[in-house]
Amino acid sequence: MKVFVIGAAGGIGNRLAGLLTARGDTVTGMHRNPAQAETVRDTGARPLRGDLIEDTVDQLAEKISGHDAVVFSAGAHGTGMDKTTLIDGRGLEKAATAAAQAGVSRFVLVSVFPDALRGNDTSEGFEHYVKVKKTADVFLTHTDLDWIIVRPGTLRDEPGTGRVAAGPAIEYGDVHRDDVAAFIDAALHEPALGRVIVEVTAGGTPIADAIGRLVTGRSG
Repeated sequence: MKVFVIGAAGGIGNRLAGLLTARGDTVTGMHRNPAQAETVRDTGARPLRGDLIEDTVDQLAEKISGHDAVVFSAGAHGTGMDKTTLIDGRGLEKAATAAAQAGVSRFVLVSVFPDALRGNDTSEGFEHYVKVKKTADVFLTHTDLDWIIVRPGTLRDEPGTGRVAAGPAIEYGDVHRDDVAAFIDAALHEPALGRVIVEVTAGGTPIADAIGRLVTGRSG
């Protein structure tokens, strides 16, 4: 499979690129900062500089063309509400439109768990982020793409376990970035899984089994 990863220098995108290349897939890793090229290259992916704010839909479509799937794991990462709107929101809209224009139907979006940090004293910027991500989810579901929206719980950097809880609606919890990347890797390679929203947290189900249950309509 030829996979175009947007945000390939990030915590999930970088892990995913390494998993994909390890299984023999060809990965193009889009990154914004020129200094991130080596980080992307270290995964075995081909680094490609791109900018979700500055690039036009046509320019993004040219970059995406020739791939089999797109994974959108980019984000503003707390750099301001304006950047959140332009990257997590408008950037997703541009990328999805570009993928359709390029004839690349398979599209995975890394979103946010709807219960993220509820019960805490969240900031105005975080509330804006959650709202923008929800709007981006809605936009993607109204396209004709073969989309998968993955909503991970609170992300952790400790080594993954290879086991998750996954379903259209599950209880909120933490999840390892390793396991989110592994879940997306597996989901990309299961053609029967598409046009679904999946919440993912740490759990006791092996990732391959969790994907199989989603295909048959059972949470786990």
